[in-house]
Formats: sequence, C-alpha cells, structure tokens
Amino acid sequence: MKVRISGTHFPLETLGPGQRLGIWFQGCALACPGCMSRHTWAPEGGTAEDVSGLLRLWEEALERGAEGLTVSGGEPLDQADALAGLLRGAARIRDRAGAGAEGADLLVYTGYEPDELTAARRRALRGADAVITGRFRVERPTRLVWRGSANQSLRPLTPRGETRYAAHLTRESTGGRLQAVVEPGPPAGVRFHGVPLRGELRAVEQGLRQAGVTLREQSWRP
Repeated sequence: MKVRISGTHFPLETLGPGQRLGIWFQGCALACPGCMSRHTWAPEGGTAEDVSGLLRLWEEALERGAEGLTVSGGEPLDQADALAGLLRGAARIRDRAGAGAEGADLLVYTGYEPDELTAARRRALRGADAVITGRFRVERPTRLVWRGSANQSLRPLTPRGETRYAAHLTRESTGGRLQAVVEPGPPAGVRFHGVPLRGELRAVEQGLRQAGVTLREQSWRP
C-alpha cells in the first residue's frame, strides 16, 4: 500500500512522550491559518512511499530505543486506509518486539473535530493509543503539552494510551517546544518539529535572519 508523506524523523522529542519516530503525512485540505507546516498541505507534494517501508523504519526505531510513534501532517485522516494499515502494522511490530517495546505508544494528530470523524476515519484510528483532535487556532494559544491551541483535545483510546497519557492531559509545558533538525541537503536547511508557543517561531526566525538564513516555504534555507 502506498502513502504520500512529507517526511520522517527519529528521534522526535516534541510531539509526544519520550524519543519517538515521527511520520508526517502529505496533504491537508483544512489549511488552518497560522499553520507552521504549510509545506505539507499540497496533496501532490512530498513523496509516495510504501507503508511496508515505513514499518521497517518503525522496527529500526524500536531497536534504537524508540518510546513511541507519532503520525502527524498534513492530515493523516485524508489517507485513512494508509493510516489504518500503518497503525495495524506498527502495533504488530511493537507487540512482537517484546519487553523492550512494551511501553511504546502510537499517537495520531488530526485537525478534524470528534464530530467530523466518519466511519472510515474512526476505523483508521482504531490502531492508535491516543489521538489529538481539533483545528489549530492561532488565536487560542496554550501551554498544554503537545497541543498547538487551547481547543485541541488529547484523548487516550486504549489502556496503553491511558497509562501513557493520563498524567499529561492537563500538564503544561515549560520552556521552548521546538526541535531543530539540520538537513544537509542539497540544498542545506533547518526544519523545526513541535508546537511552538505564540511568538516562539517568530523569535527563532528573527535569530536565523540575523545569522544570514532566509525563510522559504516554512523551511529555513541558507
């Protein structure tokens, strides 16, 4: 099965507890104003990958100590069948890995509200341990961990999700919430992962401009 993705990264440290494999789906029709990931909106962007290849990345990440998988975007539920296959496979690999991976959870970000989850979207989320739902609202900043705006809701879906996320449902973050990843290219660049507080991304941008780095398509390029 094919899926269109924007990219992957390990270890991801800003979208869920612990060190995680991050997979960003490509394509999003919701287009929330103020989104820092506009490069993931175009459905024809990114690259087409086999779900089996992403599952191999997950298996390798678990061998390297991954504590979870985060699927974001873009909008993962716009490729519901591929998301369902990815989550089913990721759960099988985790369970097969045994004691070293027993606490690893599967987290999905979606901009859809709970009442917008069609039968197909709900089926796609059955393999997730937790989900963060809701549009990004730039006018509603929040310090709640792993959420970009105050309207977004973190919901555990399984006993594993309850165990992993119960302590974080109302927990606020302290300090910055962005993780910088250098991409050697060509062309070289810096990509940021996370959900910044209001003004945090602008402050980073200003610092980069002072260092002679220009902003292009929400990616920083020299």
